Amino acid sequence: MSSKDPHTDSLDALKFKMSARKDSDKFFMSISKRKKKPFDVLRAMYDGCIAGGVAGVVVETALYPIDTIKTRLQVARGGGQIILKGLYSGLAGNLAGVLPASAIFVGVYEPTKQKLLRSFPENLSAIAHFAAGAIAGAASSLVRVPTEVIKQRMQMGQFKSAPAAVRLIVANEGFKGLYAGYGSFLLRDLPFDAIQFCIYEQLRIGYKLAAKRDLNDPENAMLGAFAGAITGAVTTPLDVVKTRLMVQGSQNHYKGIYDCVNTIVKEEGTHALFKGMGPRVLWIGIGGSIFFGVLEKTKQILAQRHPKA
Repeated sequence: MSSKDPHTDSLDALKFKMSARKDSDKFFMSISKRKKKPFDVLRAMYDGCIAGGVAGVVVETALYPIDTIKTRLQVARGGGQIILKGLYSGLAGNLAGVLPASAIFVGVYEPTKQKLLRSFPENLSAIAHFAAGAIAGAASSLVRVPTEVIKQRMQMGQFKSAPAAVRLIVANEGFKGLYAGYGSFLLRDLPFDAIQFCIYEQLRIGYKLAAKRDLNDPENAMLGAFAGAITGAVTTPLDVVKTRLMVQGSQNHYKGIYDCVNTIVKEEGTHALFKGMGPRVLWIGIGGSIFFGVLEKTKQILAQRHPKA
């Protein structure tokens, strides 16, 4: 029969429990530290700029004719005829603006998103994505608005080249002419950017959880198309108002956003606010597929080139 003191057994059991608890604490602390690991803001900005620039140029070049048709549909008043010539008018000048604008957008979006995701609880990640999209949209608007003004006026045949457009707009309307419709642009694009990127990021999170793996290129493209199409349809009235204000030039058909909406509804009916919805949804849906597909692939390539910590 054993004469071992039962008190010794209880002490051994207690030591074992404490040891196990320490190991457990170390494990969870390591996970926590890994989650809170500081990220390189400059690296995220640099990669975002490159990935955004590449994606922006590819999608703009591929879908420019659809965008031209959409613009002409929106500007046509009453039963105006749509001209299908010169669908690539202004592409070269537009790319000169799209490249830096897309680079700025993603270059601001990526580090902002990472920072906000570390500030918000995991169940509020949608707010982080929404806010990051709006902030990035505001930052890139300083380049995107003049680019859009020049592009749309060239699509309407008002100018033959981007340099001529800049020179004549500034001469006739002043520097502020390059920012015509800036308020309506922000009214359209800040919600658009925020909604599109929020939908896309949330779809990716849900898809990853369901599939229990990282997404492949076709899946990223599919989710990008879905997010783009929904957002494009919802924001069409804002896009119509923005387009009308940007292309009016010095003719001043409309005095502002409210007057533009009121005049369109009064003279052409409410349905006119949804002009160009078909080409817009098609353009942004396909564009979202290409943009996010190229974006994720470029980010993946850049990540593989960086030395691992």
